Amino acid sequence: MSEVLAAVDLHVGFGGRRRRGAPPIRAVDGVDLSVAKGEIVALAGESGCGKTTLARALLGLERPWRGEVRHQGVPLGYSSRALKAYRRRVQLVLQDPTGALNPRHTVYEAVAEGLRIHRVPGEEKEQVARALSLAGLRPAERFFRRYPHELSGGQRQRVVIAGALVLNPDVIVADEPVSSLDASVRGEILALLLSLRAELGLSVLVVTHDLGLAWNIADRLAVMYLGRIVEAGPTEKVLGAPRHPYTEALLSVLPEAPNRAPVILAGETPDPSRIPGGCRFHPRCPALAMGIADRAGVAGRCVGEPLPVVAAGPQTWSAACHLRPDAGVPATRVEVSGVAAREPQKG
Repeated sequence: MSEVLAAVDLHVGFGGRRRRGAPPIRAVDGVDLSVAKGEIVALAGESGCGKTTLARALLGLERPWRGEVRHQGVPLGYSSRALKAYRRRVQLVLQDPTGALNPRHTVYEAVAEGLRIHRVPGEEKEQVARALSLAGLRPAERFFRRYPHELSGGQRQRVVIAGALVLNPDVIVADEPVSSLDASVRGEILALLLSLRAELGLSVLVVTHDLGLAWNIADRLAVMYLGRIVEAGPTEKVLGAPRHPYTEALLSVLPEAPNRAPVILAGETPDPSRIPGGCRFHPRCPALAMGIADRAGVAGRCVGEPLPVVAAGPQTWSAACHLRPDAGVPATRVEVSGVAAREPQKG
């Protein structure tokens, strides 16, 4: 599968030299992540883990301290001209369609806006109608003169998606695309994204805190914690037998997760300006707190030895965890406060 969008050793931060006396905030701290053509990748984690900053960097809205964003294998340029061309190919779908749509603009004007900004040639009315039809608003002409307040929440989200589709992008970055919708509508929007992938070969990066969404839609899942991806791989493998204690904890609170007692992680996500040494998850790790890491002989490494960056690319499954150093090693299940964890088998 050809790579369409990628972050390569990406570092994004705030502060530092511009905030005298304050340590820099390392919001994204060495991330490798790729999205292939026709692939849906979910980027998941708690609030404050850095996933939104990573998405903004992938959209060209944040300039990295170090590393690259690549589109079709070409590093992103940050001139006004380069960014304008790039943003036609990589489109954003926001979580709140009400806030994304101008209440004074009709549906037609909302979808046609991108065509006008980018001066896309061709018959505008036909392109708007096609985008609305692809987004599931049919017959399209019926919606041209409507205003956002005349639509349901699901219809407004479809208009936002149509506004992205009208530019024929390679990739859509969808930030919590169903979090503001009723449960009855969420499945329809997720089904729409799947149909767009099948019909157009569209690539999608879904940013979410909900592993249930990833389970239903994503080909691959990357789990982010404190600026880094800590586990990544095919969704059915990562959620079927997670290798990182953080993934296990997130999975344990899903209603769909069978035979898993919920794990409440201690404390809040640490301050990204004061990242802990060793494994950055160790202050909250159930495996460390329950003595499992100590019995495995890795507790000292958990506290004092940094872990390599997880490369979240196709055909890989890996986790940044001293307890399970090799994602390919068969594992023995143990219980961490009711949640299945694993220690590598010996021999």
